[in-house]
Amino acid sequence: MIFLRAGLVAALLLLTGCDTGSKAQPTVLEGKTMGTFWRVSVVDISPQQAQNLQQKIQTQLDADDHLMSTWKDDSALMRFNHSTSTAPWPVSAAMADIVTTALRVGEKTEGAMDITVGPLVNLWGFGPDKQPVKTPGQTQIDVAKARTGLAHLTVINRAGEQFLQKDLPDLFVDLSTVGEGYAADHLARLMEQEGIARYLVSVGGALASRGMNAQGQPWRVAIQKPTDRENAAQAMVDINGHGISTSGSYRNYYELDGKRISHIIDPRSGRPIQHALVSVTVIAPTALEADAWDTGLMVLGTEQAKEVVKREGLAVFMIIKDGDGFRAWMSPQFSAFLLSEKN
Repeated sequence: MIFLRAGLVAALLLLTGCDTGSKAQPTVLEGKTMGTFWRVSVVDISPQQAQNLQQKIQTQLDADDHLMSTWKDDSALMRFNHSTSTAPWPVSAAMADIVTTALRVGEKTEGAMDITVGPLVNLWGFGPDKQPVKTPGQTQIDVAKARTGLAHLTVINRAGEQFLQKDLPDLFVDLSTVGEGYAADHLARLMEQEGIARYLVSVGGALASRGMNAQGQPWRVAIQKPTDRENAAQAMVDINGHGISTSGSYRNYYELDGKRISHIIDPRSGRPIQHALVSVTVIAPTALEADAWDTGLMVLGTEQAKEVVKREGLAVFMIIKDGDGFRAWMSPQFSAFLLSEKN
């Protein structure tokens, strides 16, 4: 399953509806995919429609998993990873779109968001490989880093056909940092195809919405505080037809040699991040974009992330460790979506 670890820690967004006293309730469908959970809230559909929709959602998400999984050797992505060919490799339009977005955000974050970081993720025990019994040494890190780098991966559009091309035979592409966002957008497209105009969909920590909830109010999304209490909300937003995604470093970790090892790896150093930024939430036109940006900004850390956010005009909410507590920072663009914030 593709996002067994990263997806579970990324699920920091709580789906909520406006409580106006009305007894109207949305139809809520749920299931598992990519090592995490999906949830769809829709309005004005019959029980028979809901049953059919549940099946269509699961079928679509299973296909998405088979496209992007690094846990399935026969997935489209792993067939590319296993190949040592440096010739153009034919891929679907969906795969090309995902990689194109990831490469663009990777460039704008100066390589902090790097989908070729797979060898380092595996080295530190957050991929299909087992958790290391001792801290990887610099030589091991250097060897893994030599197999990474966005400059080694290219998307080619030739006569309407899409290709990926690598110039390192053993380059390993890992789409776990953007897969949930793509899947959430794909669910939103499915809702449109089914004629459903009022929905809130989520895959792990990536969400997308349209229209109003069952009470005729905006769909609300709560950004969780960095705590083990699942219903502790730091802020509430109305994403208003946009995508939203959160990346956090405070839940998915393990202890090794007396140190906390985060699942978020800095591709520049080859090591897990160690800075004070613990959570980044991004609102963007698509959940895929939000999912790509939140990872890159988490890697950068507070000050560098702020610089990128201001330069790119992004809607971002960050939670930063401050002594024994936490403090929040948001961009002006994010404040336009804010309904409430708690200290």
